[in-house]
Formats: sequence, C-alpha cells, structure tokens
Amino acid sequence: MAQQQHAPARFIIPHLPTDTTMHHPATHATTAAQPPDSVQHCEVLIIGGGPAGATLANLLGRKGRNVVMLEKAHHPRFHIGESLLPANGKLFDELGVRGEIDAIGMPKLGVEFVSPDHEHCSYIEFADAWDKTMPRAWQVRRSEFDEILFRHARLQGARCIEGARARNVAFDATGADVDVDHDDGRSERWRARYVVDATGRDTLLANQFKCKRKHPKHSSAALYGHFVGARRLEGSREGNISIFWFKHGWFWFIPLADGATSIGAVCWPYYLKSRDKPLVEFFRDTIALCPALAERLNGATLIDDQVHATGNYAYTADHCAGDRYVMLGDAYAFIDPVFSSGVMLAMKSAFAAVDLVEATLDAPARAPAARRAYDKVLQHGPREFSWFIFRVTNPTMRDFFMSPANPMRVKEALLSMLAGDIYGSTPIWRSLRLLKALYYLVSLQNMGRTWRAWKARRVNIRDVEALSS
Repeated sequence: MAQQQHAPARFIIPHLPTDTTMHHPATHATTAAQPPDSVQHCEVLIIGGGPAGATLANLLGRKGRNVVMLEKAHHPRFHIGESLLPANGKLFDELGVRGEIDAIGMPKLGVEFVSPDHEHCSYIEFADAWDKTMPRAWQVRRSEFDEILFRHARLQGARCIEGARARNVAFDATGADVDVDHDDGRSERWRARYVVDATGRDTLLANQFKCKRKHPKHSSAALYGHFVGARRLEGSREGNISIFWFKHGWFWFIPLADGATSIGAVCWPYYLKSRDKPLVEFFRDTIALCPALAERLNGATLIDDQVHATGNYAYTADHCAGDRYVMLGDAYAFIDPVFSSGVMLAMKSAFAAVDLVEATLDAPARAPAARRAYDKVLQHGPREFSWFIFRVTNPTMRDFFMSPANPMRVKEALLSMLAGDIYGSTPIWRSLRLLKALYYLVSLQNMGRTWRAWKARRVNIRDVEALSS
C-alpha cells in the first residue's frame, strides 16, 4: 500500500464519566493533556476488566494474541448484577471456569413472581424449559465472580493491568493511541491495532462518539442494598430469585451464598426524582410500599446502612463496531435487568467478537461481513428480551407470569428465553410467536384495562429530566 502523504485524521475526545447519582454530572474544567511517561504496544487493547472484557481476553489470550486488558479498579471490586442465567453454564464450560463458579455461587433453580394483584405466588423452574439440560443457574457475589474471570484471563496469556483508566482514544488508519492514567500517578500511551470497549455502563466509546441514546421505549432507575437476616424461600428454592411488583416498578430479591441478600428496586425515574429525604430512609419507605417484600425483610439488617442509586438504566448506542474497534455488552446497550440477562449478553458478545477482531487483524477483506454478523448477534439478545421487558408491568403479561399455561409449548419456550437459551438451535421461536399472539388477543379482550395500562406507561416513561430542564 502506498504511503499516505498526510497524517491520518485523528479523533480525540475525553472520556465523560457516567452519572451514577441520578443527577446531572458537574461540568469540570479541562486542562491540556500531559505527555505520557511511556509508549507501549499491543495487538488488542481491551478497556474494562468485567465479564465482557475478561471473557474476550480469555479467548484471545489462549489463541496467542498479544492482548492487554485494562481495569480502572482493583479486583475484587463491588458490582451489582448478581443473578446469572442457565445459558451462562455453556460459556463457563468453554472458558474452563465452571468449577470455580460452582464453588462461590448459590444454586438458582428458578424464579418466584409475587404480584400485589394476586393472592398466590408463581414459581417457575428452569428444568421445565424446552431444553432440559440447563436446569440451574447461579447467584454470585460479582466481586468474586468478576475476579475469577479476570485472573483466568491472565492464565490464558493476556496481560491484565489493574488501576489503569483509559482517558483518550485516538483512531487512525492502522489502529489507535490510548492515553491511560494509573492510580499510582503514572501516565502512558498504548498503541494498539484494535481497541475493545468493555467499559460497561461507563460507555467509553459511545460517549466519545456521542452516539449513546436513551432507550425510547423504556426508562428506569434503581436503588439497592444488601441485607442479612432476610427470609428466603425454603428447601431447593432457597437460591431462587424473587421478583416483586409494586406501584412504581419492581423489586429483586437475590440470595447469596454468604448469607447476604441483594435487594433492589427498579423504578420509574419520576419516583426516584420525588426523593426528599436521605437515600437510606427513602429506600426503606420504598420497601414499605411492597408489603410482601417488607414481610420477608422483617427483622433483617441493612449491611453498613449503605444504599446505592443509579439512573440512565436503559440506553443503546447507534452502532456497536467500526474499522478498528468494537463495543461489548453494556458498553453498547443496557436493558432493564428484570430477567437477569446482563452478564450472559456481555459474555456472549465477547464470544461473538472473536471472529470480528481476528478478521480485522488477519483478513481485512472479511471484516465488513464479520461486523455485520457481530451486529446481528448484539441486536438479537436485547431485542428478544425487550419485547417482554416493555410489557412486564402490563396486567396481561403479569397474568401470564402468575398463571403460566403451556399450549403449543409456549410456557417451555418462555422459560427457555428466561434461561437465556436464545442463541442455539432450541426451536422456541414458533411457540414464542404464538405466546405474543395470545398476549395481543387477551389484551384486546380486556381493552379497558389495556388502555389504562398503556396510558399509565406513557406517563411512567416520560423524560423527567427534560421536563424539569
């Protein structure tokens, strides 16, 4: 290839921090970037050491690639999202970490649904899904789980660096320069042929490219904490996740193996905007709005009186890959966590990205087709989960979950979707289409209720930030 006469165009935009307090981030003055202390080189630079980044580092490392993974924190570090899916199991097997996950995880055999409009609780088991070979999942401390994947990537040959925050990414025709600040005060520049954004909800590249969008059909925020002494289900159901609906959204109840229980409220943003008291008090008042959950927490203790809040819960980027980069998992899109799909979708995106990375590095002519294939994988998961997520608070869908029936195997298909079995050959799609048709039919038969629910949802998902600006 003839050498260019002019330096290739470069795009350098500072990384914007994600707002995790549900307020607009403060405007910070910018200063001129300092020259790096050193310049390092690698083939693939993965920014972010969570499940998505660590999975890809594992897969590329075992192939002998010169891969470097940067993590801004130090493992173990706190992270929410403790409930996994049965479909994660096959991914653990391919990585060779299932035994370690079994050792730290609480067995999760299914889901309990609790509705204020029904006198009974509904229990569904993964063993009743279409594919009977995935009967269980796990509840995990993410600090332990993420560290297992991170350390395993090092064993596979990846260079794994903690306490390193990527600040700028500058692309050109042959790769990218990435400025990195270390928590010991050092700065350096990494020159990589390919950049992977696995920064999760920090969404490094989506912010840099200004292509991050609030999801137009969903809007939610969350507050959460951990309790000891919560009353769990009994027997084999002890590790099951419980979903409690209430007026302003839904709660999760996730039992962990160390005796703690993760409790979180996913709410419409207008409700969290109404807070006029300290967060811990507001959280307790929110729990009181759900008597069934409050009874399960009677006598339980909030660990360290600590409650977290986060907003901007549903978003997507305009694209997921470019000539020299790819976005994994939450760095591209995040959907409501009601079905615990986040870790599975993140890891699956990493598996799908391997071919794209290698095509770009080794066979550039094949890269456009590889990008299209990758985009198809990333669109598939959120799309299939989101149809149900957008309707999970609708009374018709709530009835389906509270009294599931199995005509034409629709219940088995729904359970397979909830288990994350959406990428393989399990023939669930005809039955899922029938289930959706039944949903629309029942909704039409109850038009008054459907109309009221539709109007309420329009109000609930309104952009409260735009209204208040």
